[in-house]
Amino acid sequence: MSGDLAAFRADVRSWLAANLTDELREVSARSTSVFVDKQHTLKWQAILHKKGWVAPSWPAQYGGTGWSEAERHIFASECALAGAPPLAPMGLRMVAPAIMHYGTEAQKAQYLPRILSGEDYWCQGYSEPGSGSDLASLSLRAERDGDHYILNGSKIWTTHAHFANKMFCLVRTSREGRPQQGITFLLLDMDTPGITVRPIHSIADDHDFNQVFFEDARVPVSGRLGEEDHGWSVAKYLLEFERAVAHSAGLKAALSEIVRHTRALPAGDGGAMLDQPDIRRRISGLAAQIDAIEASEDVVMAQVARGRNPGPAASMLKIQGTETAQKVQELAVELAGDYAAVSQYAARQPGSNVEAIGPEVALTAVARYFNGRAASIYGGSNEIQRNIIAKMVLGL
Repeated sequence: MSGDLAAFRADVRSWLAANLTDELREVSARSTSVFVDKQHTLKWQAILHKKGWVAPSWPAQYGGTGWSEAERHIFASECALAGAPPLAPMGLRMVAPAIMHYGTEAQKAQYLPRILSGEDYWCQGYSEPGSGSDLASLSLRAERDGDHYILNGSKIWTTHAHFANKMFCLVRTSREGRPQQGITFLLLDMDTPGITVRPIHSIADDHDFNQVFFEDARVPVSGRLGEEDHGWSVAKYLLEFERAVAHSAGLKAALSEIVRHTRALPAGDGGAMLDQPDIRRRISGLAAQIDAIEASEDVVMAQVARGRNPGPAASMLKIQGTETAQKVQELAVELAGDYAAVSQYAARQPGSNVEAIGPEVALTAVARYFNGRAASIYGGSNEIQRNIIAKMVLGL
């Protein structure tokens, strides 16, 4: 690593030590769901926004840092290792790049500053009941009525819709031609009359997901991103950024936690779990896999830096990142042993005075495992990603 990058890493590490509060570290350490709650993610976003570090991947002209790919990677790694909570990605990492690419100047001026500051908190309206992974089969109707679309239908598995004041949404504006040709991409307000949010509680006791109902909801045409009936192109562009998320930094931090637990947990022979050959073999295998993911991310980020989209490499990283995370979560459950059967929802809440039962790893292991099963489904299931690779890379 060059001297400049080493100095940059030291600056980031020092700043995190001074500005990442104990409260936010605890929130991150006890988080088990897809994202941390809105209250705490916005606290961290406000701290980063004040520093100018909230959107490392954005162009400087829109409020980004202007960092190189190497600096972004260092920043992500240091945040993960410091135990910083993740920021909600729907605005910063997903819809914002689509607005920059497809939005009008008025839309950029309206939405991007509020995404940076956290004033607008977004959710994603993609999945629908009965559609499975076939996003193009969506049926939420949007009928044109002057300067508005009238929406009727439903979206499901909508993460943090109960917190969001904005949604980016795929709607059906035409049934002519191929299914992908009649889809439009809309930006809308969640307080629009006719929109109802109903909770879906997960097996891990968390409330992240929701079903959203639209009954004659009137959405201004000015909220359309791109052309009518051509929203599929916008959606594909956005999904490349969703799938090309850097996984390696978080995986390294998660595996580091596993190593810490195995040093503390006793084995049957009186030694530590880390001394067991099978445990050491599995940890070594996971570490090698994470290194390979990191190397692939470096290649993809270099392509992005040259102005290229992640393309099918995003699908590969999505597969490898999510499935490796699941293996780390499975190992954590095994380490929890019999205590994995205990539901500890109250004990793991930030600021809770409920005493945890069993070893430290048992507090979050099972809930993270349950929630992690969805990672290979959302954002386009891993089976779909393999089909993309087979078609676009292998020509099958």
